[in-house]
Amino acid sequence: MTTIVPHGDKALEFVGKRAFVTGGATGIGRAAAVALADRGAHVAIADIDLAGARRTAGQIGSAAVALAIDVRERPSVEQAFAAALATLGGCDILIANAGVSSMRPALDISDQEWDFNFSVNARGIFLTNQIAARHFVAQGAGVIVNTASLAAKVGAPFLAHYSASKFAVVGWTQALARELAPVNIRVNAVCPGFVQTDMQSREVAWEAQLRGITAEQVIAGYIAQTPLGRLELPEDVADVIAFLCSHAARFMTGQAVNVTGGVYMT
Repeated sequence: MTTIVPHGDKALEFVGKRAFVTGGATGIGRAAAVALADRGAHVAIADIDLAGARRTAGQIGSAAVALAIDVRERPSVEQAFAAALATLGGCDILIANAGVSSMRPALDISDQEWDFNFSVNARGIFLTNQIAARHFVAQGAGVIVNTASLAAKVGAPFLAHYSASKFAVVGWTQALARELAPVNIRVNAVCPGFVQTDMQSREVAWEAQLRGITAEQVIAGYIAQTPLGRLELPEDVADVIAFLCSHAARFMTGQAVNVTGGVYMT
Protein backbone atom coordinates (compact mmCIF):
# COMPACT_ATOMS: atom_id res chain seq x y z
CA MET A 1 0.00 0.00 0.00
CA THR A 2 1.23 3.48 -0.87
CA THR A 3 0.44 6.14 1.70
CA ILE A 4 0.22 9.69 0.44
CA VAL A 5 2.80 11.83 2.26
CA PRO A 6 1.67 15.41 2.99
CA HIS A 7 3.93 18.17 1.71
CA GLY A 8 4.60 21.54 3.32
CA ASP A 9 2.00 23.78 4.92
CA LYS A 10 -0.63 22.63 2.43
CA ALA A 11 -0.82 19.36 4.36
CA LEU A 12 -2.76 21.20 7.08
CA GLU A 13 -5.29 22.80 4.74
CA PHE A 14 -8.06 20.21 5.15
CA VAL A 15 -7.28 18.52 8.45
CA GLY A 16 -10.61 17.50 10.00
CA LYS A 17 -12.48 17.94 6.70
CA ARG A 18 -14.43 15.17 4.96
CA ALA A 19 -14.85 15.05 1.17
CA PHE A 20 -17.16 13.08 -1.12
CA VAL A 21 -15.69 12.62 -4.62
CA THR A 22 -17.67 11.12 -7.49
CA GLY A 23 -15.92 9.53 -10.45
CA GLY A 24 -12.94 9.07 -8.15
CA ALA A 25 -11.61 5.79 -9.52
CA THR A 26 -9.57 7.33 -12.32
CA GLY A 27 -8.55 10.55 -14.03
CA ILE A 28 -9.46 13.93 -12.57
CA GLY A 29 -11.57 12.43 -9.80
CA ARG A 30 -8.73 10.21 -8.64
CA ALA A 31 -6.28 13.12 -8.73
CA ALA A 32 -8.73 15.31 -6.77
CA ALA A 33 -9.17 12.64 -4.09
CA VAL A 34 -5.40 12.30 -3.76
CA ALA A 35 -4.90 16.09 -3.66
CA LEU A 36 -7.44 16.51 -0.85
CA ALA A 37 -6.09 13.55 1.13
CA ASP A 38 -2.56 14.86 0.61
CA ARG A 39 -3.69 18.07 2.29
CA GLY A 40 -5.23 16.32 5.28
CA ALA A 41 -8.82 15.45 4.29
CA HIS A 42 -10.57 12.13 4.68
CA VAL A 43 -12.20 11.19 1.39
CA ALA A 44 -15.04 8.97 0.21
CA ILE A 45 -14.27 7.85 -3.33
CA ALA A 46 -17.55 7.04 -5.09
CA ASP A 47 -17.61 5.48 -8.54
CA ILE A 48 -19.72 3.14 -10.63
CA ASP A 49 -16.46 1.16 -10.92
CA LEU A 50 -16.20 0.00 -7.32
CA ALA A 51 -13.04 -2.02 -7.96
CA GLY A 52 -11.38 1.09 -9.36
CA ALA A 53 -12.54 3.17 -6.41
CA ARG A 54 -11.05 0.57 -4.07
CA ARG A 55 -7.73 0.73 -5.90
CA THR A 56 -7.61 4.50 -5.49
CA ALA A 57 -8.61 4.26 -1.83
CA GLY A 58 -5.90 1.66 -1.29
CA GLN A 59 -3.29 3.93 -2.81
CA ILE A 60 -4.32 6.79 -0.51
CA GLY A 61 -4.47 4.65 2.62
CA SER A 62 -6.49 4.94 5.80
CA ALA A 63 -7.75 8.42 4.92
CA ALA A 64 -9.96 7.02 2.13
CA VAL A 65 -12.97 4.76 1.71
CA ALA A 66 -14.44 3.39 -1.53
CA LEU A 67 -18.16 3.42 -2.32
CA ALA A 68 -20.30 2.31 -5.26
CA ILE A 69 -22.49 4.94 -6.92
CA ASP A 70 -24.54 5.46 -10.05
CA VAL A 71 -24.96 9.23 -10.24
CA ARG A 72 -27.93 8.81 -12.61
CA GLU A 73 -30.07 7.25 -9.90
CA ARG A 74 -31.28 9.18 -6.83
CA PRO A 75 -31.44 6.11 -4.52
CA SER A 76 -27.86 5.21 -5.41
CA VAL A 77 -26.61 8.74 -4.71
CA GLU A 78 -28.55 8.93 -1.45
CA GLN A 79 -27.19 5.56 -0.30
CA ALA A 80 -23.60 6.40 -1.20
CA PHE A 81 -23.75 9.81 0.47
CA ALA A 82 -25.33 8.33 3.60
CA ALA A 83 -22.57 5.72 3.69
CA ALA A 84 -19.96 8.47 3.40
CA LEU A 85 -21.54 10.39 6.28
CA ALA A 86 -21.56 7.29 8.42
CA THR A 87 -18.02 6.23 7.57
CA LEU A 88 -16.34 9.64 7.65
CA GLY A 89 -18.48 11.08 10.43
CA GLY A 90 -19.81 13.86 8.20
CA CYS A 91 -19.09 15.72 4.97
CA ASP A 92 -17.76 19.21 4.26
CA ILE A 93 -16.78 19.04 0.59
CA LEU A 94 -18.42 17.64 -2.54
CA ILE A 95 -16.40 17.10 -5.71
CA ALA A 96 -19.02 16.22 -8.35
CA ASN A 97 -16.77 14.89 -11.06
CA ALA A 98 -18.38 11.81 -12.62
CA GLY A 99 -18.79 12.30 -16.36
CA VAL A 100 -19.04 10.55 -19.71
CA SER A 101 -18.65 11.44 -23.37
CA SER A 102 -19.29 10.09 -26.83
CA MET A 103 -18.51 11.58 -30.24
CA ARG A 104 -20.78 11.86 -33.24
CA PRO A 105 -21.66 14.48 -35.87
CA ALA A 106 -24.55 16.51 -34.50
CA LEU A 107 -26.98 15.31 -37.17
CA ASP A 108 -26.21 11.68 -36.32
CA ILE A 109 -26.57 11.84 -32.54
CA SER A 110 -29.11 9.31 -31.33
CA ASP A 111 -31.65 9.86 -28.59
CA GLN A 112 -29.78 7.28 -26.53
CA GLU A 113 -26.45 9.12 -26.82
CA TRP A 114 -28.06 12.44 -25.94
CA ASP A 115 -29.81 10.94 -22.92
CA PHE A 116 -26.68 9.10 -21.74
CA ASN A 117 -24.55 12.25 -21.75
CA PHE A 118 -27.22 14.29 -19.97
CA SER A 119 -28.07 11.57 -17.47
CA VAL A 120 -24.51 11.43 -16.15
CA ASN A 121 -23.11 14.88 -16.86
CA ALA A 122 -26.13 17.02 -15.99
CA ARG A 123 -28.53 14.88 -13.95
CA GLY A 124 -25.60 13.43 -12.01
CA ILE A 125 -24.47 16.92 -11.04
CA PHE A 126 -28.03 17.86 -10.08
CA LEU A 127 -28.53 14.82 -7.86
CA THR A 128 -25.16 14.87 -6.11
CA ASN A 129 -25.28 18.64 -5.57
CA GLN A 130 -28.83 18.62 -4.25
CA ILE A 131 -28.31 15.74 -1.85
CA ALA A 132 -25.01 17.08 -0.50
CA ALA A 133 -26.29 20.66 -0.33
CA ARG A 134 -29.24 19.65 1.83
CA HIS A 135 -26.72 18.29 4.33
CA PHE A 136 -24.54 21.40 4.04
CA VAL A 137 -27.52 23.69 4.66
CA ALA A 138 -28.39 21.74 7.79
CA GLN A 139 -24.86 22.08 9.16
CA GLY A 140 -24.44 25.68 8.02
CA ALA A 141 -21.41 25.31 5.77
CA GLY A 142 -20.03 23.39 2.81
CA VAL A 143 -18.16 23.59 -0.46
CA ILE A 144 -19.12 22.17 -3.85
CA VAL A 145 -16.88 21.91 -6.91
CA ASN A 146 -18.38 20.57 -10.13
CA THR A 147 -16.38 19.32 -13.11
CA ALA A 148 -17.51 21.06 -16.28
CA SER A 149 -15.25 21.31 -19.36
CA LEU A 150 -13.63 23.50 -21.97
CA ALA A 151 -16.62 22.25 -23.98
CA ALA A 152 -18.82 24.17 -21.51
CA LYS A 153 -17.31 27.40 -22.80
CA VAL A 154 -16.90 26.63 -26.51
CA GLY A 155 -19.09 24.23 -28.47
CA ALA A 156 -16.94 21.38 -29.76
CA PRO A 157 -17.45 19.64 -33.13
CA PHE A 158 -18.62 16.02 -32.76
CA LEU A 159 -19.37 16.79 -29.09
CA ALA A 160 -22.56 18.85 -29.40
CA HIS A 161 -24.45 16.67 -26.92
CA TYR A 162 -21.51 16.60 -24.51
CA SER A 163 -21.04 20.39 -24.82
CA ALA A 164 -24.73 20.95 -24.16
CA SER A 165 -24.58 18.81 -21.00
CA LYS A 166 -21.52 20.66 -19.73
CA PHE A 167 -23.02 24.09 -20.49
CA ALA A 168 -25.86 22.89 -18.26
CA VAL A 169 -23.36 22.21 -15.48
CA VAL A 170 -22.12 25.81 -15.61
CA GLY A 171 -25.66 27.22 -15.58
CA TRP A 172 -26.63 25.03 -12.65
CA THR A 173 -23.45 25.96 -10.77
CA GLN A 174 -24.12 29.68 -11.13
CA ALA A 175 -27.76 29.42 -10.09
CA LEU A 176 -27.05 27.17 -7.12
CA ALA A 177 -24.22 29.44 -5.99
CA ARG A 178 -26.61 32.40 -5.85
CA GLU A 179 -29.18 30.44 -3.85
CA LEU A 180 -26.74 28.99 -1.34
CA ALA A 181 -24.41 31.94 -0.79
CA PRO A 182 -26.60 33.39 2.02
CA VAL A 183 -26.19 30.14 3.98
CA ASN A 184 -22.39 30.00 3.71
CA ILE A 185 -22.13 27.40 0.95
CA ARG A 186 -19.85 28.05 -2.01
CA VAL A 187 -20.41 26.40 -5.40
CA ASN A 188 -17.86 26.56 -8.22
CA ALA A 189 -16.88 24.57 -11.28
CA VAL A 190 -13.65 23.76 -13.08
CA CYS A 191 -13.40 23.68 -16.87
CA PRO A 192 -10.51 21.41 -17.90
CA GLY A 193 -9.10 21.31 -21.42
CA PHE A 194 -7.32 18.45 -23.14
CA VAL A 195 -6.60 16.20 -20.13
CA GLN A 196 -4.68 12.93 -20.36
CA THR A 197 -7.27 10.45 -19.09
CA ASP A 198 -8.91 7.24 -20.23
CA MET A 199 -11.78 9.38 -21.53
CA GLN A 200 -9.38 11.38 -23.67
CA SER A 201 -7.86 8.20 -25.08
CA ARG A 202 -11.28 7.07 -26.24
CA GLU A 203 -12.05 10.50 -27.68
CA VAL A 204 -8.75 10.62 -29.58
CA ALA A 205 -9.57 7.31 -31.26
CA TRP A 206 -13.11 8.45 -32.11
CA GLU A 207 -11.95 11.81 -33.45
CA ALA A 208 -9.23 10.22 -35.56
CA GLN A 209 -11.80 7.94 -37.16
CA LEU A 210 -14.34 10.73 -37.70
CA ARG A 211 -11.76 13.07 -39.25
CA GLY A 212 -9.82 10.43 -41.18
CA ILE A 213 -6.50 11.22 -39.52
CA THR A 214 -4.20 9.44 -37.07
CA ALA A 215 -4.45 9.53 -33.30
CA GLU A 216 -1.02 11.17 -33.23
CA GLN A 217 -2.33 13.98 -35.44
CA VAL A 218 -5.32 14.49 -33.13
CA ILE A 219 -3.03 14.83 -30.10
CA ALA A 220 -0.70 17.16 -31.99
CA GLY A 221 -3.72 19.32 -32.74
CA TYR A 222 -4.65 19.47 -29.07
CA ILE A 223 -1.15 20.56 -28.13
CA ALA A 224 -1.06 23.13 -30.96
CA GLN A 225 -4.20 24.74 -29.50
CA THR A 226 -2.65 24.93 -26.03
CA PRO A 227 -0.41 27.96 -25.44
CA LEU A 228 1.41 26.23 -22.58
CA GLY A 229 2.44 23.60 -25.10
CA ARG A 230 1.51 20.24 -23.63
CA LEU A 231 -1.41 18.01 -22.78
CA GLU A 232 -3.01 18.67 -19.43
CA LEU A 233 -2.53 16.29 -16.52
CA PRO A 234 -5.27 15.34 -14.05
CA GLU A 235 -3.11 16.84 -11.31
CA ASP A 236 -3.24 20.23 -13.06
CA VAL A 237 -6.99 20.21 -12.50
CA ALA A 238 -6.86 18.63 -9.05
CA ASP A 239 -4.71 21.41 -7.63
CA VAL A 240 -7.26 24.00 -8.78
CA ILE A 241 -10.07 21.93 -7.28
CA ALA A 242 -8.18 21.84 -3.96
CA PHE A 243 -7.71 25.62 -4.14
CA LEU A 244 -11.44 26.17 -4.73
CA CYS A 245 -12.20 24.05 -1.67
CA SER A 246 -9.73 25.95 0.49
CA HIS A 247 -9.96 29.06 2.65
CA ALA A 248 -7.86 30.84 0.01
CA ALA A 249 -10.94 30.77 -2.27
CA ARG A 250 -13.31 31.92 0.47
CA PHE A 251 -14.69 34.80 -1.63
CA MET A 252 -15.20 32.79 -4.82
CA THR A 253 -18.56 31.33 -5.74
CA GLY A 254 -20.47 30.77 -8.97
CA GLN A 255 -17.27 30.60 -11.00
CA ALA A 256 -16.46 28.27 -13.89
CA VAL A 257 -12.67 28.36 -13.71
CA ASN A 258 -10.74 27.62 -16.89
CA VAL A 259 -7.92 25.12 -16.40
CA THR A 260 -6.98 24.72 -20.04
CA GLY A 261 -3.37 25.79 -20.44
CA GLY A 262 -4.64 28.86 -22.25
CA VAL A 263 -6.85 27.18 -24.85
CA TYR A 264 -9.70 29.38 -23.64
CA MET A 265 -8.92 32.67 -21.88
CA THR A 266 -12.24 34.50 -21.39
